[in-house]
Amino acid sequence: MRIQRVSSKWAKTKAILRNRDLAVYIPDTRKYSLDTLEEMLILYDMVYIKPDRGTYGSGVMRVEQRVVTLSASTQGDQENQEDPPENLEVKVENTKLMYILRYLKSAEVFSSPEELDRALIKIIQNQPYLIQKGINLLTHKQRPFDLRVLTQKNLDGLWETTGMLSRVAAPHKIITNYHSGGKIKSVKAVLEDHMNTFEVDSTINQLKALGVLMARQLERTYPGIKEIGLDVALDPHHNLWLLEINTLPSIVVFKLFSDKSIYRRIHRYAAAYGRVKNNRSAISSRRKGISRISG
Repeated sequence: MRIQRVSSKWAKTKAILRNRDLAVYIPDTRKYSLDTLEEMLILYDMVYIKPDRGTYGSGVMRVEQRVVTLSASTQGDQENQEDPPENLEVKVENTKLMYILRYLKSAEVFSSPEELDRALIKIIQNQPYLIQKGINLLTHKQRPFDLRVLTQKNLDGLWETTGMLSRVAAPHKIITNYHSGGKIKSVKAVLEDHMNTFEVDSTINQLKALGVLMARQLERTYPGIKEIGLDVALDPHHNLWLLEINTLPSIVVFKLFSDKSIYRRIHRYAAAYGRVKNNRSAISSRRKGISRISG
């Protein structure tokens, strides 16, 4: 049976939200509109705005809400004061909300959600977009990182988490994606900056289990899926957050690790359900091609 792919982030989010136990891992995520933008900026200091369909982090934007204090000095109104000091200055302070839009490597500042929305619409151009509560990511060497968890159907047709890696953002980038300059590290390497050995092992086991649970839940709605890639964030309290699910996850990136057995198992499972050619089949095909040319 053909491998099922689901491109809509919103469709996959809704499928996971049907499970109350798994819904707690999903940050507040909604369809984009000006009303939603205004409401979520009241609730959160940071949100991400991303296309419902898209890969490699393309089109992802971040909005940060900042409180700016404005101050001014004025001369005191001596006519309305009893024996006022000479040349009295009164400092007047008020606060104002500002909105910073970060996209690619640029940043723009806006004074209202309406002004921000007009700028966003020029980028969105009538395409369906989502808005998601921003998670303050843990960092590795002062750069934010998230985790990719790969879960596949194994040779027995059961879900198994076969690979994990961390993606450390490139300088001045708001996304961690490898195709956008992010650096690939082992999960253990980045978690050890923040946890002891027991906590690292516990978190890795939790990630493995989460991959299987998410796959089983998504399979209820999309029975033809054979593999998923979870993008998972850790906040400063070490809580896990599911940023999104990819049903066509990259597997070649696992070749980068020195332990080649990880990729060999990933490739073996992928060949079994038809994602890639079996190595022996590929060799046989090449030999037949050579024979035909020779004949």
